[in-house]
Amino acid sequence: MLSSSSTTVNNLPLKKRLCFLLKLVCFVSSVLIFCEFLIYYVVIFQCRWPEVKGGAHMSKKETSASVLKAIILADTHLLGEIKGHWLDKLRREWQMERSFQTALWLLQPDIVFILGDVFDEGKWSLPQAWADDVRRFRKMFKCPVSTELVVIVGNHDIGFHYEMTTYKVNRFEKVFNFTSGKLITRKGINFVLVNSVAMEGDGCAVCRTSEAKLVALSHKLNCSQQKPNHSNKRCSDVEKLPASEPILLQHYPLYRKSDAECSGEDSAPPGEKNIPFKEKYDVLSQEASQKLLWWFHPRLILSGHTHSACEVLHAGKIPEISVPSFSWRNRNNPSFIMPLLVQRLKSSIEWCFTHSQSVCAIVKFYE
Repeated sequence: MLSSSSTTVNNLPLKKRLCFLLKLVCFVSSVLIFCEFLIYYVVIFQCRWPEVKGGAHMSKKETSASVLKAIILADTHLLGEIKGHWLDKLRREWQMERSFQTALWLLQPDIVFILGDVFDEGKWSLPQAWADDVRRFRKMFKCPVSTELVVIVGNHDIGFHYEMTTYKVNRFEKVFNFTSGKLITRKGINFVLVNSVAMEGDGCAVCRTSEAKLVALSHKLNCSQQKPNHSNKRCSDVEKLPASEPILLQHYPLYRKSDAECSGEDSAPPGEKNIPFKEKYDVLSQEASQKLLWWFHPRLILSGHTHSACEVLHAGKIPEISVPSFSWRNRNNPSFIMPLLVQRLKSSIEWCFTHSQSVCAIVKFYE
């Protein structure tokens, strides 16, 4: 009896240590699960689709049929084999994958646009490295059947103009079914996909082909917006498209001097805002920008590349939104935007933060 009591006393410290260890493991596991999985649900759950003007007078069925829910992000910069450390890739890609997949599950968009620089080393990648990067991208940004994924080309995908080759362009086009001058129409809304790297204006082979497609599409869209009694012979044999001013989707922003006029949480840091932009490197040239505005008279332009948010008006009436980077390597508060788009109206745009932010700020554009 005495021996049994002595054994119990001797084992008590060990049990306490095991109990403490178990509690510690549970605490650490809970923190990891929350910080690496649940936090994305907590934050993105706070994001709401903006209301459409006149939405109060529309039934749920009518709203679903006429309104396009989109998620737009840019500059994911998936690291490659040259500059990418395995631990950095593991960490950043996990963050992007969890953010994106959580947003898909909670927000259920109709379509997702990625505005270029999908890869960080596409301009250098050999075939095997390219295939590996594409495989990882497809895993991270896999979409359900109900959500369409549209990817735009960026300079890191095919190189800056002086690095761009037909081989790199064709390789990207084959994987992502992308063509400069391609028109996508969803629920009566026209989206024009632009290879902005090919808007150099120097007559290179890729540039000539890209511009020719854009000019041909511009002609079709302009003819489609004319009233029947004002149609001319140049439009008589042209395929008619939905009579809706298009939304341009491209990687480079249109020309602006700097980000000095940009404001908001996702804008460039104060020390960078006044740095002048270099044409054909940071932004499109003035000539290329004027061409796109003249060809398409767009209702909205969406771009990336600068890694910071900016809202500008071109010609005093055409809004452009530069979407901030979606990668934690490029900024500490990566984000995406989630517009509700209607055929005739310029719709509200809501910024949705994906990690440390707690609110969604609304930016509205009016006719």
